[in-house]
Amino acid sequence: MFLDRVKIYIKAGQGGNGKTSFHTEKFVRKGGPDGGDGGHGGDIVFVADKSLDSLIDFRFTKHFRAKDGENGGSRLKTGKSGEDLIIKVPCGTVIKDAETEKIIADLYEEGQKIVVLKGGEGGKGNARFKTSQRQAPAFSQTGQLTEEKTVLLELKTIADVGLVGFPNVGKSTLLSMLTSAKPKIANYHFTTLAPNIGVARVYNKSFVIADIPGLIEGASEGVGLGHYFLRHIERTRLLLHVIDVSGSEERDPYEDFKIVNNELKKYAKEVGELPQIIVLNKCDMATEEQIKEFKKKLNRLKTKYEVVEVSAIIAENLDELLKVVSRKLDELSPKKPLEFEPFVYTRPDSNRYEISREDDGAYVLSGGFIDELVRNIVVDDYTSFSYFQKVLKEKGIMKELKRRGLKDGSIIRVKDMDFEYFDEEI
Repeated sequence: MFLDRVKIYIKAGQGGNGKTSFHTEKFVRKGGPDGGDGGHGGDIVFVADKSLDSLIDFRFTKHFRAKDGENGGSRLKTGKSGEDLIIKVPCGTVIKDAETEKIIADLYEEGQKIVVLKGGEGGKGNARFKTSQRQAPAFSQTGQLTEEKTVLLELKTIADVGLVGFPNVGKSTLLSMLTSAKPKIANYHFTTLAPNIGVARVYNKSFVIADIPGLIEGASEGVGLGHYFLRHIERTRLLLHVIDVSGSEERDPYEDFKIVNNELKKYAKEVGELPQIIVLNKCDMATEEQIKEFKKKLNRLKTKYEVVEVSAIIAENLDELLKVVSRKLDELSPKKPLEFEPFVYTRPDSNRYEISREDDGAYVLSGGFIDELVRNIVVDDYTSFSYFQKVLKEKGIMKELKRRGLKDGSIIRVKDMDFEYFDEEI
């Protein structure tokens, strides 16, 4: 089964918690704080792998989580960092944020990698909070939490040449004769249910050819199967537009040509402007009059096309076709990765906070500033909690809460903790 678009869920590892501990040893009085830091969480890393040609590995496995960092230990021991999670994808995979569909990365080349999500920072142990005034801090910092994100993986096949045309015009047969590819071939519509790829060789040169499933009228709007695979044409430098010039399917070859070109243009302007070589296939079944009539209509167009007459089934004139394709590719510039403004997942601004009200009347404090503040406090430690109240006051949060109606008995909610406000305590 071929899969070229999938939604997955990724989450970087959370940071390990810092340790609260004190040095205890025989004959050592008043041992100081010796709590170590927590380890960093693992990153989510995507890597392009040329051995893969489909996103089928993601059909059933949807959730990917990097390892969390381990908690710090006594004797200043730092917790082990979580391992990064390496996710391998085929070359040509575009990674997008599922919510905005903005592009995060285009993994175009073998071995190309990107860190999409950074792991959480480890929390500081209580040894880090020792000062000349605070000799025995009885609190430590928790590890940084991470959020799950949803991303889209979209495969755009990387090939030099794309075969396009109506179903059953002989594209799969042509690919099998030009390359070592072994696509499924049968005499009915939509035999090709996925792009088939092969490598053609001309003397000491080689190039990649992709057989794109047949396009029909309305493909760009979602009719038929071809619309699923139009994205694979975007990567190609040259199109071989295969035409059944014999009309064996009882269709007009020239009408087929116009319909397919129209669908390409409607899908994307850049795709519609890709250079084309017209391959008149099944010439062994066609009359001279049919071939002349098609060329006559083609010559009336402003755009001039190079035409090669072949019969794929009996390998007629295929060497000439390969030479024409090779020469044309030498004239064209190599394809490049997509140009885009990268979308980057950022953590909440540690200087910003928000105040909201919930249905039960509680005042809810949230935002990056609150997240970082909560990491640094221990509610049941008097010194730590006093620091928490002091920061809320100095930041102007308490003043803003009072302006919004805070009074004795009101509830202030921070994360999963509720505090009852009394004026004399602040």
